[in-house]
Amino acid sequence: MKNDEILKALAHPVRLQIVHWLKNPEHYFSSQEHSLDLGVCASQFSRCGLSQSAVSAHLAVLQRAELVTIRRVGQWVYYKRNEDTIASFLRDMTGII
Repeated sequence: MKNDEILKALAHPVRLQIVHWLKNPEHYFSSQEHSLDLGVCASQFSRCGLSQSAVSAHLAVLQRAELVTIRRVGQWVYYKRNEDTIASFLRDMTGII
């Protein structure tokens, strides 16, 4: 079931792009004011060109699929890739295909 959720999450180009950006946050989000060790602030994903609510919805789908983890600091929410889930998914897909 988890792999089904991951496949559905990655099927949307915006969500796939977000996961790609999070792979190398230093390159894509170098202008972030806070340390990238916290993750990437949700406001930084405005580069998608979508409204804040649309970006939040995409991030929620990625979180439910466990492709990203979140960290709340005050009113801010920071996102990181969940490398363990991604590695497990890739191993599973390699065995299937």
